[in-house]
Amino acid sequence: MTRVLVVDDQFLIRAGLVGLLEAAPGFEVVGEAGDGEEAVRLAAETRPDVVLMDIRMPGVNGIEATGRILAQAAERPPRILVLTTFDLDEYVYGALRAGASGFLLKDSGPERLLAAVTAVEGGDALFAPSVTRRLVEAFARQQAPSGTDSPPGLDVLTTREVEVLKLTARGLSNLEIADRLYISEATVKTHLNRTMTKLDLGSRAQAVVLAYETGLVTPGG
Repeated sequence: MTRVLVVDDQFLIRAGLVGLLEAAPGFEVVGEAGDGEEAVRLAAETRPDVVLMDIRMPGVNGIEATGRILAQAAERPPRILVLTTFDLDEYVYGALRAGASGFLLKDSGPERLLAAVTAVEGGDALFAPSVTRRLVEAFARQQAPSGTDSPPGLDVLTTREVEVLKLTARGLSNLEIADRLYISEATVKTHLNRTMTKLDLGSRAQAVVLAYETGLVTPGG
C-alpha cells in the first residue's frame, strides 16, 4: 500500500486527487494540505511514501516545503512528486534542485498520475526524463559549459559513472543506457546509485540538474 500526502491550495484539485487515489487499489491518502506549512507538519506526522506537491501556494511554497520535508525526514524520506500547470516552469526547476523526485503536469490523465506515484515510490526518481530534460536545458542555457571532459566536482566519478550520468541527463531510461553501453540494467542502476552517493545527491533529478550545471551535458548537445 502506497501512502500518499496530497498538497494543493485549490480545494477542487486537491479533492479530485484525493478521490482518484482513494478509488484506486494500492493507494492510501494519509492527509491533505492546502499550503506548504501544513504540508511540512503533516509529512512529519503521517510519514507518507509519496507527497504530491503543488508549487505555487500562498505562504510557504512547494519548493521551500520540499526542502523542509526532506530535511526533517529521520529515516526513509518520502518521494516528492511535483504537480505543476506548466512543463517549463522555473519553480519546478527549483523544486528539483530542492530534492523532488520528479514532476507531473496537472492536466495528465488519471492513469498517468497513478503510474507516476507508483514509479517514484518504487525508486524511479525521474518520472518524465525527456520533459525534465527540456526544462533543465531551458534554465541551463545561462550556465557557461566548462569545456572539460570531467567538470569540476565530478572528478570523484569513474569513467563509466560519468558515461551513465551523461546519458541519464540526456533523458535515457536505465534500459536504454544499458543497451547503449552494452551492460545490464542492474549495472546501470549500480553506477547511478554510486554516483549519487559520491556526489551527495538525493535523487536522479538532482543528478540531471548537476550534469547540466557543471557543463557535463550542454543544452542541445
